Amino acid sequence: MSSNADLLKSLKIDRNAAPPPAPRTGLWIGLAVAGAVLLAAGGWFAFGRGKDLEVRTAEVVAIGNGNASASVLDATGYVVARRMATVSAKVTGRVRDVRIEEGQRVEEGQVLATLDPVDADAQRALAASQLNAAQSQIGSVQAQLKEAEANAARLGALVGQKLISRAQYEQSVAARDALRAQLATAQRNAQVARDGLRIADNGVDNTVVRAPFAGVVIAKSAQPGEIVSPLSAGGGFTRTGIGTIVDMQSLEVEVEVGEAFIGRVKPGMPTETILNAYQDWKIPGKVIAIIPTADRGKATVKVRVGLDAKGDPRIVPDMGARVGFLEDAKPAQAAKPGVLAPAASIVQRDGKDVAFVVVDGKAMQRTLALGRTLGEDREVLQGLAGGDAVVLDPPEQLVDGVRVQPAREDADADANND
Repeated sequence: MSSNADLLKSLKIDRNAAPPPAPRTGLWIGLAVAGAVLLAAGGWFAFGRGKDLEVRTAEVVAIGNGNASASVLDATGYVVARRMATVSAKVTGRVRDVRIEEGQRVEEGQVLATLDPVDADAQRALAASQLNAAQSQIGSVQAQLKEAEANAARLGALVGQKLISRAQYEQSVAARDALRAQLATAQRNAQVARDGLRIADNGVDNTVVRAPFAGVVIAKSAQPGEIVSPLSAGGGFTRTGIGTIVDMQSLEVEVEVGEAFIGRVKPGMPTETILNAYQDWKIPGKVIAIIPTADRGKATVKVRVGLDAKGDPRIVPDMGARVGFLEDAKPAQAAKPGVLAPAASIVQRDGKDVAFVVVDGKAMQRTLALGRTLGEDREVLQGLAGGDAVVLDPPEQLVDGVRVQPAREDADADANND
C-alpha cells in the first residue's frame, strides 16, 4: 500500500513550485535564418555570379559614307538587247551548209550558212551570155559604121566636084547616121546586159548568209537540207531564219516604274543594278530614256537603264534585274555618315538614348545621337559603327560592363551559318 501511495504522491502537481526555464527558441530561429542567408549567398557566388546574362543581339548596318548616293526608288525588270536579229536568207532556197553553233561569237560579214546556188548560178550564166551577145553586136555595128563613114566622106568629095548626084551623097550620109543609132542602141543593150549580170551576181551572193553585225549566236534555227525563206511558205516546214545573233555591247535593262513614282526618275539619273544571278555584284549605270507612254492595265511606265559593264560575259539577255535609282552624290561636307540600328536596341537611361554593344563578352553602354526612323530601324548619327553587335530589348538589370552571352537561339543560328 505504501508503494502505491508513493506512486500517487509522485504524480501530484506542485502548484507552489517554480516554473521550469523556457526553451531558447529565438536563438535557434536566428541561427536558421543566418544559415539560409549564407547558403543563398554561397549559391549565388558559386552559380549565379559566374553565369553570364543571356541577350539577343543584332548587327548594325552602315548606310553610307561622306559622298555616297542614296536610292530614291527601286524597280525590277529584265536585261534586253537593243541590237538583236534573226538572220535569214534574202531568197528562198535549200540549206546546203550551216556554220554556226549556239554560244559562238561571230564577226560582221562572217559566213553563217550557204544555200544551194543552182538556180542563181544558172541565172548568172544566162546574164553573162546576154552580155557577150550585146558586146558582139556592138563590134558588128562599129565595123559597118566605119565603112559607112568612109563612104560618106568619099561621096562628099565627089559631090563637090559634080561627079555624083546630091541624092547619092545624102543616101550615104543617112546610112552612116543609121549605123550610128544602131551602135548607140547596141551599147545601151550591152549596159542592160551588164546590169543584168550584176543582178545575177547579187542573186548568187544572196545564197550566202552573212552576219549583219558582230555578236553572239543564241539560237540555231536551221539544218542542212531544210528550205528557208524570208517569208513563211507554208506551215512549219519552211524555216524563216538561220539563227539569232545578239550584240552583247547593246545590252541594257528595261524596268517598269509605277505611275505614282515616275516623277522621281530623270534621264541621265545614276543607277545601280543588281542581277538576280549575282546578288553581290552592283553594276553602275544611268537612265537612258523614259518611254513616253504608260501601260493602262498595269499603270506603269517603261524606263531604259544603261549598264557600264558592257560586254561582260555574265550579263545575258532576259536575266532578271533589280535597279536602284540614285540621287545625285552630295558634297562630302554636307553629308553625314550614319548607321542603321534596330529600334528595339535603343532604350532610355537617365534621359539619354543609349544602346549596349557587346565587346569581348561584355555589354558596353553607348550614348547615341539619333536621326530618321526607317521602318523598324533608326538612323544613328553618332555612337555606333557599322558591324557593331547591339543588344536587342535590353533588360533593366543590364548595365555597363555586365558580362553577357548570346541567347540560345542566336547561338544556334550562328552555328547553322558556320
